[in-house]
Amino acid sequence: MTTPRPETLAKLTPVLTKRWLSPDAWRIGTYERLDGYAALRKALGAHPDDLIQLVKDSGLRGRGGAGFPTGLKWGFIPQEPDGKAPTRPHYLVVNADEGEPGTCKDLPLMTHDPHSLIEGVIIASYAIRANRAYIYIRGEAVHAARRLRHAVQEAYARNYLGKNILGSGFDLDLVVHSGAGAYICGEETALLDSLEGFRGQPRLRPPFPATHGLYASPTVVNNVGTIASVPYLVLGGAAWWRSMGTEKSSGPMIYSLSGRVVNPGQYECSMGVTLRELIELAGGMQPGHSLRFWTPGGSSTPLLTADHLDVPLDFEGVAAAGSILGTTATQIFSDQDCPVYATYRWLEFYHHESCGKCTPCREGNYWMVRVYRRILSGQGTQEDLDTLLDTCDNILGRSFCGLGDGATSPVTSSLKYFKQDYLDYIEGRTAPKLSDKQLVGAH
Repeated sequence: MTTPRPETLAKLTPVLTKRWLSPDAWRIGTYERLDGYAALRKALGAHPDDLIQLVKDSGLRGRGGAGFPTGLKWGFIPQEPDGKAPTRPHYLVVNADEGEPGTCKDLPLMTHDPHSLIEGVIIASYAIRANRAYIYIRGEAVHAARRLRHAVQEAYARNYLGKNILGSGFDLDLVVHSGAGAYICGEETALLDSLEGFRGQPRLRPPFPATHGLYASPTVVNNVGTIASVPYLVLGGAAWWRSMGTEKSSGPMIYSLSGRVVNPGQYECSMGVTLRELIELAGGMQPGHSLRFWTPGGSSTPLLTADHLDVPLDFEGVAAAGSILGTTATQIFSDQDCPVYATYRWLEFYHHESCGKCTPCREGNYWMVRVYRRILSGQGTQEDLDTLLDTCDNILGRSFCGLGDGATSPVTSSLKYFKQDYLDYIEGRTAPKLSDKQLVGAH
């Protein structure tokens, strides 16, 4: 087992995960003993506009993949002059529909520390003048949803939710809504449609959710990790938050390591940590394995290789390396894993989960899966590689939403770095991975 370097350990003071291992961490008593709801009391004594400015000053960026500045998003909500009620209700919606392969940081947060999310919801709702908030959680996350609903009941009982919260005059109702397991509902406008009772499909934009979101009213949609960061930020202040991470990617982040490491799991570090350091923290690679390729932010981000071990894992560093930080879901693959087969399995997921609304995503992923089946069964041709790139070109930038674009990332990046692996299947140097039975329908 590799011992982390001192500079790695310096990045490990827990912030977002400090309660996770406490006994009964999910209960309100434990939460209150460890600074719970202290940030809410502080926030309720401030002007809502000052809270929005605090979040802007902190540099907090969305933890759901896009990395959009959180304070800027909150500031988009149209506000009436002080003393006047909004002409339309404002809503806060938390996107907890975590469904991308490899992405798994929101689920343990909601399971082990649900009150941090609830406190963040209350503060954010106060800042944007919302009196109703929703947490849209993935339908399969039954245990996390149960914990969340119990925590919401506890918060109501303590007057952290409901009427006249802590005597402040601010009212807020919070609903935990379970989806039906559709990956497309991770896209914010599809989530809003699903929350309204319609089929989850992305909306045409503009108008944007900031002015026409839930029930055609001003709405902020934020990821679980983004909202759960807010209480720590309010307590510590913008300068403290900026003391962690990098200049343009501030604060701590939870990185999800899975695959060929000794100890897969969630690792909290300041943004800008490298994969080399994360692998050290996870006990190194499994015996007999050496790193070959990895995803910095889930399956919808372009693959990186062992040459990128020292890329800073922040928004700018990963982008400079040709990928996307995404949801910081680092899937680790070794020299014993096949990038062609891994890409095929991801594409099967995107084909299955396509909502079918737009032709590029619906048809492109359908046909790419069949091309991969040909290649992996030993019946592919070099023309198939051109077909894959041409199909990706017709999906990228032409799909109705970003989930279609994300499906092209593993295809184009694996062809960029591992074209020889494809040719080895096509030219017979690598034994077929799929049988003729699995090839049915691929032609």
